[in-house]
Amino acid sequence: MSYERLTSGRLGAPSAVVRERVIAAQQRQAARFANDPRYATNADMGPEAIRIHCALDGAGHSLMKAAVRQLDLSAGAYQRILRIARTIADLAGAEQIGAAHLAERVQYRARPTL
Repeated sequence: MSYERLTSGRLGAPSAVVRERVIAAQQRQAARFANDPRYATNADMGPEAIRIHCALDGAGHSLMKAAVRQLDLSAGAYQRILRIARTIADLAGAEQIGAAHLAERVQYRARPTL
């Protein structure tokens, strides 16, 4: 997060609003995995489920291709990005992972400390 954003004095969403988004995301995940007892949440997804539930559009593929090259991502890191981007999309109420969801997740990636 940028220094300007941290010091802007602008408040985030009220707790009640965030709570409703989280509950809705949990419900989406429960519905997604209702017929597959191996999974309860996006975090549980293995490679097969990731292929099914984390399909990317053209912009998403382009962004991930660039991320893999520039960040030298391993297969595990790539899958973690997709799982968390799926959760970000769920929180946003989106059916499909979009480039914005992927970009948000990629920016959370650990960076070298000062």
